[in-house]
Amino acid sequence: MLSLASTRMKAHRDTLAALGCLAAVAAFAGCGEAGAGGPAGGRAHRSKAGAKGVASGAYVAAAVAGSAGARAAGAVGARAVAGEIADPEEAKSYPAPATIHHKAAATPAKAGEVAVAAGAPSDAEVRKELNQMHAAQESARRTERQALTPVSGGQSIGGNGTLPIPTGVPEVIQKVVAGANAIADFPYVFGGGHASFVDNAYDCSGSVSYALAAGGLLSAPETSGTLESWGAPGPGRYITVYANAGHTYMYVDGVMYNTAGRSGVYASRWQVGSVDNSGFVARHWPGL
Repeated sequence: MLSLASTRMKAHRDTLAALGCLAAVAAFAGCGEAGAGGPAGGRAHRSKAGAKGVASGAYVAAAVAGSAGARAAGAVGARAVAGEIADPEEAKSYPAPATIHHKAAATPAKAGEVAVAAGAPSDAEVRKELNQMHAAQESARRTERQALTPVSGGQSIGGNGTLPIPTGVPEVIQKVVAGANAIADFPYVFGGGHASFVDNAYDCSGSVSYALAAGGLLSAPETSGTLESWGAPGPGRYITVYANAGHTYMYVDGVMYNTAGRSGVYASRWQVGSVDNSGFVARHWPGL
């Protein structure tokens, strides 16, 4: 017959053993959540067979695997991993030959700074900026009154291939336009912009991801498949992303940003007109 002290010691050991089992189960469950793309672990991209991504000025032959990161603030819940497949519209995107190289882009955050100047200006600087703002607004109104004309050979806009930063829109939209402008004339390479935002060529989802990141709406490059569940369902007032498993593009302040349909290797991703959105999921950022 066990003494009272022995009985208490045995019960204490049994309790510790049970707690250890529970801790192991909890740790295992946490690993499963991270591996499944839960809030603790982010998301892993499947590799792309035969990808032609670009890094450090040289084309990479291997597929892009692994851009993990938390969703920008405001995203809710975990989403299933969706690997990117070959873009069915790649032939319309003027894929860059191996002999063509482009400088590397800045980070999206740096590109977004073009839209908004930091610091507290003096009264004189405020007056000067107001005059500049009025002039910019008038210039923007004149631009809006002009019909965008495409470069021959496709639908890319003319000029230097960039859009004026729009006025009368939320700051985040201005930053998205600035980010899109920063890589508007970069070559197209399947897989470009996925290993890192800083690249010298971008595919369809790499391009959209870069611009969204400049506005703070994305923290890591997404595939076209995962962009199908970005933000909220349906078109937005200022920005609408259209995505399916193989291709993605977007409209920002009414102008299309698309790799397919460009007018050449270095032609702009900003394009005139619109395309048939059938087969694509429309997404927007809440409030935008």
